[in-house]
Amino acid sequence: MFLGQTTSLCEACLALVPAKIIAEDNDVFLLKRCREHGVQKTLIADDLSYWKSQRDWLKPGDRPLKVQTRTDHGCPYDCGLCPDHEQHSCLAIIEVNEACNLSCPVCFADSSVKREGHRSLAEIERMLDILVDSEGEPDLAQISGGEPTLHPQFFEILEAARRRPIRHLMINTNGLRIAREPGFAERLATFMPRFEVYLQFDSLGREPLMALRGADLTRVRQDALQALERNNISTTLVVTLKKGLNDGEIPDIVRHALTWRCVRGVTFQPIQDAGRNDGFDPKRDRIVLTEVRRRIAEAGVFALEDLIPLPCNPDQICIGYGLRNGGEVLPITAMLPRELFVAAAPNTVTFEAYPELRKGIFDLLSLSTAQADTSEKLASLLCCLPEAAVPRDIAYENTFRVVISQFLDRYNFDLGTVKRSCVHFVEPDGRIIPFDTYNTFYRPGAPGNESLRRGRKEPN
Repeated sequence: MFLGQTTSLCEACLALVPAKIIAEDNDVFLLKRCREHGVQKTLIADDLSYWKSQRDWLKPGDRPLKVQTRTDHGCPYDCGLCPDHEQHSCLAIIEVNEACNLSCPVCFADSSVKREGHRSLAEIERMLDILVDSEGEPDLAQISGGEPTLHPQFFEILEAARRRPIRHLMINTNGLRIAREPGFAERLATFMPRFEVYLQFDSLGREPLMALRGADLTRVRQDALQALERNNISTTLVVTLKKGLNDGEIPDIVRHALTWRCVRGVTFQPIQDAGRNDGFDPKRDRIVLTEVRRRIAEAGVFALEDLIPLPCNPDQICIGYGLRNGGEVLPITAMLPRELFVAAAPNTVTFEAYPELRKGIFDLLSLSTAQADTSEKLASLLCCLPEAAVPRDIAYENTFRVVISQFLDRYNFDLGTVKRSCVHFVEPDGRIIPFDTYNTFYRPGAPGNESLRRGRKEPN
């Protein structure tokens, strides 16, 4: 069944190519045609109803206050952000170094122990100012690398971010310093409450960690969590998923997360073909968002209907959000009128009769929803639910979320989806570039560097 048409990438040369979107039984594919490399067929979803429902959750984009580039060559050759981009930075990534204390076989930044580079504090402050200039009050800034905790001025970077009107600050870390260095977590705790640790946590077992990280980090992960728990530092566990390697652990990881008071949620990231990706085989290793969604439901914390498209970028991100009491979670979506999920077609959302709920859901379900404004957003939503039995005082620690963040690469690239990307890299030259196009085209050494050069020379 023909579902539509888009622009994607040839999987061989990364040129822009026309693509049909087709359904076969319950599967959804991109059917691409490259003049040089022929026809390519790639699975993008294995749940047709959920794929169709993504359009029903789409909300109007929130544009940045200003753009940094012009639209000259057409997407994705004008990043960014160019005037043609439809979404501001829900999550902005500031890479402070390329140095790392691991050499992971999977690393989109291609960092390793052999790299020693660190950006200067002045350059990092300039990047923070670029973000503030674009956003006014940025929702969420993530300090990343490399391994950002290795930066010789790491805590000065956090202080610089805290001096700016950034609502929520996050560090992306492998946790080695948190686990091994006495007092490190205690220093991190001084940046609470508008602060969070995005902790690499790919598996509960040795073999997947060896395959993904090149080291058995099971003890390191638990030691890091113990240090974060002692200091009640808000933490998100982030899991890179490789089909057949660690996807079978998805339910166990969700349940394990709920054994830690400091953990606010789990983010699952299906592997993106970018950076260093040793031994990657797309036929064997790719896993699609809809399959991850079913595995999460197997944990028994969220039902399938509780795992819904994120309104600002429904094609790439799925979220389940709930109120937490210890190890028990009450999904927010379980409290919504069932009419929202019943319409002329299955899985079609009808908000017309519930305008307050629509606003409340859209306000709450965001990558940028964090400690600073959770209580207000929850109160706004729950006031629309007269039969909801919820605590009077709700804080960030009373919430739990699961997120599936499916990044685009040469296989699932969709031009319309790219224009709604809300996860962006900030560059020191003033550009702000979507995660997907940066890792595919703009990062030095990215597979699409040559395609980018060709695209800027050829008339669009």
